[in-house]
Amino acid sequence: MSVHFVNAALIYPDRIEQGFVTVEGHKIQAAGTGFPQVNRGDQVFDLRGKYLSPGFVEIHSHGAGGCDFMDGTAEAVITAARTHLQHGTTTLFPTTLAARREEIFNSIDGLRSARRIMTDGPELPGLHMEGPYLNPKQKGAIDERYIRNPRREEYEEFIFYGEGAISRWTLAPELPGAMEFARCLIDHGIVPSMGHTDAEYSQVLEAYHNGISHVTHLYSAMSGMVRKGGFRYPGLIESAFCIDDLTVEVIADGCHLPAEILEMVYRIKGPGKMALTCDSMRCAGQNVKESVLGSLKNGQRVIIEDDVAKMPDRMAFAGSIATDDRLVRVMYRQARVPLWDCVRMMSLTPAAIMGIGDQVGSIMPGKTANLICFDEDIRISAAMVRGNVVYGSFESGK
Repeated sequence: MSVHFVNAALIYPDRIEQGFVTVEGHKIQAAGTGFPQVNRGDQVFDLRGKYLSPGFVEIHSHGAGGCDFMDGTAEAVITAARTHLQHGTTTLFPTTLAARREEIFNSIDGLRSARRIMTDGPELPGLHMEGPYLNPKQKGAIDERYIRNPRREEYEEFIFYGEGAISRWTLAPELPGAMEFARCLIDHGIVPSMGHTDAEYSQVLEAYHNGISHVTHLYSAMSGMVRKGGFRYPGLIESAFCIDDLTVEVIADGCHLPAEILEMVYRIKGPGKMALTCDSMRCAGQNVKESVLGSLKNGQRVIIEDDVAKMPDRMAFAGSIATDDRLVRVMYRQARVPLWDCVRMMSLTPAAIMGIGDQVGSIMPGKTANLICFDEDIRISAAMVRGNVVYGSFESGK
């Protein structure tokens, strides 16, 4: 039996086009204009002009729905993942923080258990490890007690224990031993990324030549241009623009960066090199005034106001409370980016950064059938993961 979506506004990476999509099993079988061939027993969903989009690919989230991925349990991972699913995320890379060794191991265990148990949530390809090998001068909301320089015996232990469960690792490239660490990550199929760093251009360029080609949450917790003896030296922010092939992610919640800067990054890097990320914490998808960043046992208290999470002294943001539908709305409504590019930056581009762009991220025959339906206000009404409807309904009017 096939599933057909008809009368849909299909969002491709470069356009929006009225047409249909046919799904067989867990794959997209066909997509095009007009009407598909429907056989007896097939299921047909008439979307009546609503958007049919590739599911969102979130490459940097710490939690949602009251749970943090540092809680270290399958239940926490599943709750957070299902919360993100309701907002259009069909592929999710849970993100850890710099923490005690045991908590990092627990997070790996939690992901593995959740992948075995959950059958009605987003795909969870692997963890994004944010630290602990970061620059304490750019710690942001990360607890400085757990920040340290890379040590081979420690990171190899993490890598071997987390085999098949770690997809990406954010590090500060200026730290002693960082380049050796980055090469080790690449050898194990893990994507290295630069973030929480005071690196200057020469150090960024060295990192790029050692295989680090992505920048974690551009503008947040990283170096900008500095003056030494009257001369100006670019930091990672400027380097991200100077080095064409560097990809970047931005927290597009409308708080971490103003719409004018989001539009500027889009114009300079383009939709193929710029990904959107929520960098959400546990209170995403909730209406609360206080929360905890990191694990409940050892995390940091934060306050929620002005649609963002802040440190208690209100001197810095602690993370976002956004979900991916909000990011698309901000880019579309406030930064005035074409909707197809907004969706591309929330689907195909992050998928390509993580090396799975040939599997998910666009409506194309042969790709995994991760699809979502939404209206003009980017309100998600339904989600399909691997050919199964796992949230809402694609029926018109529901």
